[in-house]
Amino acid sequence: MRVLVAPDKFKGSLTASEVAGRIADGLESAGVDSLRMPLADGGDGSVDAAVAAGFVPHPVTVAGAAGTPTYGQIAVGDGTAVVEVASTCGLATLPNGRALPLDASSLGMGQAISQALRHRPRRLVLALGGSASTDGGMGLLAALGFTFTDGSGTRLRACGRSLARVRTVDSSRAVRLTGIEIVVAGDVTNPLLGPDGAAAVYGPQKGATVAEVEFLDAGLNNLVRAFARSGYPDAMTIASTAGAGSAGGIGFAALLLGGTIVSGAEFFLDLLEFDRHLPEVDLVITGEGSIDEQTANGKLPTVLARRAQPVPVVAVVGRSTLSPDQWRAAGFTGIYSLGDYSDDDTAGDPELTRQLLVRIGRQIGRATAVPA
Repeated sequence: MRVLVAPDKFKGSLTASEVAGRIADGLESAGVDSLRMPLADGGDGSVDAAVAAGFVPHPVTVAGAAGTPTYGQIAVGDGTAVVEVASTCGLATLPNGRALPLDASSLGMGQAISQALRHRPRRLVLALGGSASTDGGMGLLAALGFTFTDGSGTRLRACGRSLARVRTVDSSRAVRLTGIEIVVAGDVTNPLLGPDGAAAVYGPQKGATVAEVEFLDAGLNNLVRAFARSGYPDAMTIASTAGAGSAGGIGFAALLLGGTIVSGAEFFLDLLEFDRHLPEVDLVITGEGSIDEQTANGKLPTVLARRAQPVPVVAVVGRSTLSPDQWRAAGFTGIYSLGDYSDDDTAGDPELTRQLLVRIGRQIGRATAVPA
């Protein structure tokens, strides 16, 4: 019996690598051999997933979401560089976790891209989950040499508060990305503007009030019109593209740069050569912090379950709201929820989470082990 352990992170608790390690420990204690494959879907942990695939980590120092120095890393390998929002200017970089819906910036992401370009990649992968800003990618573009000015010619700080004042965008001194394939990895399909856009859907999660959401959405609309006046006639069409609203509009900026949006789950499964390992295993264990009705909409566990067929897949999760009929329809042969093993809130207790993952791994191992 051989098992492939391929989970995503348990957000706010354990990394994907830690989750895979604890489940594998439980399997080993039951005499079951396993292969670990920590995964990501474009959110935080994407650089770690690339490193697990053999990429080389490189430390970077950038401006976090609030402008304070932040220490993160990028991953480089075989002509590809992976840069993620989460560790450069994401929610985790906010001082004391204090939301800054109008003043957070994507500048750090752009700075990390600039440092990635020193490695002369042929492909640049932008992982967009976990952002803290709604600046339409102004910060990212500013770090690459774009300048944004108001009606009087005053240069603006790149953040959501400045969106409504942008009159002109100057890209004459911007870094040229000719010959570099830009891949945008994520699972968000929202456009930039309107009721389904970046501000309306994700602004409240970043601390924006109703009034601030309206301000940001109007500002993003103004930003698009400023691009249209400044040599980007297709800006409004780009803003309407599925995924342009990802990461507070960083998706829009990436599309302006010539990027292509892909499923983060599919991309990282390909990057780690998931399909190649399937003939070697009898069972796949995946999982993440929560599985619910939204999981079927392109989330990593269900994408993995579909691709793994006919190899059976079980999911280990922090919590599940799916009925047996729903999780079977999603492609799982079983779901193990930490909430069934403890009345405590495991999301806020990493050590308890570790213990339960080992216990569940042992249980799965005992249930699936074939006697010699």
